[in-house]
Amino acid sequence: MAVKEKVWTYEDYLSLEEEKRYEIIDGELFEMPAPSLKHQKVIWNLAYVFRRYQEKKDCGDFYLAPVDVVLSQEHVVQPDLVFVSKDRLSIARDRGIFGSPDLVVEVVSPSTFKRDTEDKKKLYAKYGIKEYWLVFPEERVVEVLTLEGSQYEVFSHAFEGGKVCSKLFEDFCLNLEEVF
Repeated sequence: MAVKEKVWTYEDYLSLEEEKRYEIIDGELFEMPAPSLKHQKVIWNLAYVFRRYQEKKDCGDFYLAPVDVVLSQEHVVQPDLVFVSKDRLSIARDRGIFGSPDLVVEVVSPSTFKRDTEDKKKLYAKYGIKEYWLVFPEERVVEVLTLEGSQYEVFSHAFEGGKVCSKLFEDFCLNLEEVF
């Protein structure tokens, strides 16, 4: 549900009710519904696999939603999972991530399909986020997109029992059975 009465900024965002989740894209405020249990389970499964990798490699930090990613005054998002590399951890502060993370993961729900697959895809490319994962729980599909120039290209794609690999993490592949 979009509220269009004004151009929203991060300062406005800070004054909103903390019990609800919001995002601001191009100055437009979106209230986000609570994720389904299936959505939450997929996020936790992904986080577990990424955490194991992080513990081995000590390459940076992963953060789970809700975490604010402040890309600009008029772009504040809450991806499901965020990674910031070790050499860029200064952008991770107490109130959120202030700048472009290295990787974002969105678990796509029917209610957020367009926003995740189109709007955020353009937004994340604009802000130079190196890798963008789209996870479709209903279809049991994962798509790994990498930034090539100013747009995303599919780097890895799998469904059901296949596996996807990351370009950002050289030796990281994920079996979809671990997620779904």
